[in-house]
Amino acid sequence: MHEVAPVNPWVALAYLVSGICFILALRGLSSPSTSRAGNRYGMLGMLLAVGVTLYTHPVPNWTMPFSWAEVGGAVAIGGLIGFVIARMISMTAMPQLVAAFHSLVGMAAVLVAAAAFLNPVPFGITDAAGEILAVSRIEMGLGIAIGAITFSGSVIAFLKLNGNMSGKPIMLPGRHIINLGTLAAILGLIAYFVTDQSPWVFWTVTGLSFLIGFLLIIPIGGADMPVVVSMLNSYSGWAAAAMGFTLHNSAMIITGALVGSSGAILSYIMCRAMNRSFISVIAGGFGGDSGGGSGEAKEQRPWKRGSAEDAAFLMQQAEQVIIVPGYGMAVAQAQHVLREMGDKLKEHGVRVKYAIHPVAGRMPGHMNVLLAEANVPYDEVFELEDINSEFAQTDVAFIIGANDVVNPAAKTDKSSPIYGMPVFDVGKAKTVLFIKRSMGGVGYAGVDNDVFYADNTMMLLADAKKMVEEIVKSLD
Repeated sequence: MHEVAPVNPWVALAYLVSGICFILALRGLSSPSTSRAGNRYGMLGMLLAVGVTLYTHPVPNWTMPFSWAEVGGAVAIGGLIGFVIARMISMTAMPQLVAAFHSLVGMAAVLVAAAAFLNPVPFGITDAAGEILAVSRIEMGLGIAIGAITFSGSVIAFLKLNGNMSGKPIMLPGRHIINLGTLAAILGLIAYFVTDQSPWVFWTVTGLSFLIGFLLIIPIGGADMPVVVSMLNSYSGWAAAAMGFTLHNSAMIITGALVGSSGAILSYIMCRAMNRSFISVIAGGFGGDSGGGSGEAKEQRPWKRGSAEDAAFLMQQAEQVIIVPGYGMAVAQAQHVLREMGDKLKEHGVRVKYAIHPVAGRMPGHMNVLLAEANVPYDEVFELEDINSEFAQTDVAFIIGANDVVNPAAKTDKSSPIYGMPVFDVGKAKTVLFIKRSMGGVGYAGVDNDVFYADNTMMLLADAKKMVEEIVKSLD
């Protein structure tokens, strides 16, 4: 068997420090006020991990036709591409960027597993006869399966989020049988791979895994995208951890386990916030396109329409205004003018707060990211459980681009697809100002919203950004 060189204690210590940096990064990213520090810890940990790995695996010992110049060039090109993308991407496009990055992590796991399979000796995973160790075959099979699923699933998520593919669920006939059969075949072939390392087994597992990634995400609609993004994040972590075992790299194992477990926990939190099980999300079928739902209002009911001047007057006279943003704000890119409106209101002595629902937007924390980009003070942003009780003492609830997360049907209608999902009690405010494009759209879930027709609601039908701009002018 090819012996693995003993680990230098200083190298082990460096990997431990790198792991601690990643833990501190996750801790920092749990709050907007500490997110910058969290990002710095993550960057430091990754720099340390990559540096130590290159130091302990010098290129001449790889028995591969690479030079330090080629490795350095690849790092420089990749770093430059990442820097340019990060500088150019708009905050409203962050969900699809995250999905794209997840796909790269998945593909990296696939390529590492393929490299280890085609040339296993440098990886230290062979026995005396040159056969790949049984435990390494399991690690390799799981790593390439999870990596391929992550890649193809993330590609579909990117296309849906970017508008290249409809956000509506695409229901294939017999999809559950096809998916379960494909997953069973992948697991069966990985088990068979332990006894037979024939190339056809390895590449069949790879091909089926790419296929199931597409099949799993296609039937998932736009409303479930926050869960999908966090779920794919978890998959990418487990793929990296599996490859860490193959490479005998403790930093990859630690990092992958952290990403995988945190992504899984976040997926659970998101599912609970939507009152949906993880299995029901994977089964798909909930959520429409980014146009705000394809359903029509159940019946014609009287409602009140207001103007920007009406909204400005009401908020100017208020003691407290709670703003509830949703994906419509992101689409209209209204976060900057919304913050300007909040500043104007504060100049008039109004107390302004922002209420963020866990599943508002297209990825976890989407609204927090957009408000942070607009320099909204962190102490004005509150989660659902921290602010929901305040609506009853609030003069104006200002809804911009949200819908299902403020729909009382989640509490009153047991037949509703969103029944049981925690929602904001905006109807308890003295006045509700509701910005949406038209009365036709009824949200991702296709459920009409009784708040539209309440006596204390004034509908502001317009593009979110244009309406808020007009309100700002009226506040001068």
